[in-house]
Amino acid sequence: MNQTNRSAVALGALLLLLAPSSFAQVSDWKEIEVPPLNKFTIQQPTKITLPNGMVVMLQENKELPLVSGYAIIRGGSREVPAAKTGLIGIYGEVWRTGGTTKQTGDQLDDLLESRAAKIETGGGINSTSISFNALKEDFDPVFDLFVDLLRNPAFRDDKIVIAKNQQRTGIARRNDDPMQIAGREAVRIAYGLDSPYARVPEYYTVDAVTREDLAQWHARHVHPNNIILGITGDFESKKMEQRIRKAFGSWQKGPAVPTPDVKFQEPKADVYFVPKDDINQSSIRMIALGTTRDNPDYYALQVLNEVLSGGFASRLFSNIRSKKGLAYSVGGGIGTEFDRPGIFMLSMGTKSETTAAAIDALQEELRNIVSNPPDQLELDRAKESILNSFIFRFDSKEKLLNEQLSLAFYNYPSDFYTRFRDAVEKVTPADIAQVAKKYVKGDNMAILVVGKAADFDRPLSSFGEVTTLDITIPEAPPGEAGATPAAASTGDEKGRQLAQKVTEAYGGQSKVASVKSIRQKGKVTMQTPQGEIPITVESIYVYPDHAYQKMGTPMGEMVMVASPSASFMSGAMGSRDLPASQKEEQLKEIHRDPFFILQHAGDADVTFTSAGAEKIGDIDAQIVDVNSKGAEVRWYVDPASGRILRSSNRAMTPQGPAMQVTTYSDWRMVEGMSLPFQRVVTVNGEQSGQSTTEEIVINPQVDAKLFEKPAA
Repeated sequence: MNQTNRSAVALGALLLLLAPSSFAQVSDWKEIEVPPLNKFTIQQPTKITLPNGMVVMLQENKELPLVSGYAIIRGGSREVPAAKTGLIGIYGEVWRTGGTTKQTGDQLDDLLESRAAKIETGGGINSTSISFNALKEDFDPVFDLFVDLLRNPAFRDDKIVIAKNQQRTGIARRNDDPMQIAGREAVRIAYGLDSPYARVPEYYTVDAVTREDLAQWHARHVHPNNIILGITGDFESKKMEQRIRKAFGSWQKGPAVPTPDVKFQEPKADVYFVPKDDINQSSIRMIALGTTRDNPDYYALQVLNEVLSGGFASRLFSNIRSKKGLAYSVGGGIGTEFDRPGIFMLSMGTKSETTAAAIDALQEELRNIVSNPPDQLELDRAKESILNSFIFRFDSKEKLLNEQLSLAFYNYPSDFYTRFRDAVEKVTPADIAQVAKKYVKGDNMAILVVGKAADFDRPLSSFGEVTTLDITIPEAPPGEAGATPAAASTGDEKGRQLAQKVTEAYGGQSKVASVKSIRQKGKVTMQTPQGEIPITVESIYVYPDHAYQKMGTPMGEMVMVASPSASFMSGAMGSRDLPASQKEEQLKEIHRDPFFILQHAGDADVTFTSAGAEKIGDIDAQIVDVNSKGAEVRWYVDPASGRILRSSNRAMTPQGPAMQVTTYSDWRMVEGMSLPFQRVVTVNGEQSGQSTTEEIVINPQVDAKLFEKPAA
């Protein structure tokens, strides 16, 4: 350090000693002077409207050598007929995976991967979209692919099958998570079951979607006058404009997408209940309609929402979660949307035993926000929280452009967010009191609870009339065969005679009745799109309602258990409870087991109905439809031997309900009973696997601990 620098340091130290009061710390945080926020301006993108009506926004960003683009196309799931619900989800996926008329989706994958680029498509309620991301040096070839996919998608059939299976898998699992149930049903309560904003795909609506539907949707909606395109990145705007005009300038206008006329009305302020007895906590929603973002009260409502549930200091969190200890999570507020009323929703998770107390607490907070609106200190804290975090919506050029695209899509002024901060700063306690009184419904909100009623601290009827919601997943449209379970048949004499024939093949009634449990070991070969997968299997049934299956797979060992008290899956990654739908299906499999059926053949809820004959090999098999306590299965019986040559039933697969057919062979005697050692299984007509049984043990010693869920 030279002499000059040493002198400067010494002088600085001396000043500190001589004037300590100038640098003293404050004794109270309230004494800290917070400087005003800097003036907030939004850099507007360059906006271009082509003669064909396409709106283009360009936002230069030289920070990285990247270019990305995002096109929004008017028209989404709200325009889809109810009978085709799910079309947009399939369209949004197959648009990309199906490739173009020149190249398959797999070929596009290879081309894009070689350049570390992306092109993605998707769909939503109001729109569909297509986007790209590429290095600056690869912009031209990637943009060409983007334009080709935008204008010439192929919607190949094999990709439609995959997309449908994914949709069906989502439907099959939609009742597994109580929070997902609560969120879905809350929207249906708020907007109404028939609202296009509340529809959910069903198996039959997904099945109804065809390739022609996808092609027609694209032809009807994807026109330049229905598109808003934004591009941001490392480019010169003038050159990019020329590139855009060259790519899209000759594209002709098409028909505009009309806005659907959807009516909204407040939901009835009743109590809605979804029974879910396999959980020990309740998911609660309080529901009413919100408003739109062009409402003059929008800014005051944002501050009100912050007071209610904006963070750790908010009223809901502080009073219900921290002070009363009633909530795992709590939050919500008065929702706003660009083009329709949002949903006023409060959400909460609590123990089953505090369900009513939690609802009481939510209603109390709603009453308090009206009768005791925030004072200036609470208001200032909420406004500061909003304003300090607001800038993070615009901390990148890409975010800024996306916000401008949304404003243009919904025909909002481009300075909407510029005005937002000033408007929030001007909100007064009187404004909050006014909007609280106007919009907070209090005790007049609908209440939705998903949980186990037997454990509630007070009946839900104490809050009003209770409507129990049926969330059963239908397999067919209402009124058509298969939409609801058919009434149990009373059976017929021929069916009962064939069941008796099967009993005799199993060694007679006393032999069948003596079977309390059965263990089978063997090998299964599963057929998958990736090839055959070998699996070793040990399965145990303890009648009437315990099933255990241990599978050795290439990925490791996995155990699945189903019983009335505990149903779970465990493996190398730990254990988890089976979803309710999977547990139900596993227990139904026990009811379809021949030993269970024959042991309960005399019960009123087990019936046998003859259903004709069918050739299996050289045998004219007699068909028997069995209803075993609600689980249905069809037997194809050899009338001479009484053996079940084949069985078929509707089963719940990961892709939803499917027809599963099992053909039996290689019959061997086990303790005086003729049992099959070979099985071939098909699902919807395609072979899915075959198994070879190596050992069958009747009434083995079974360790009860097999059916206990491992400790976490």
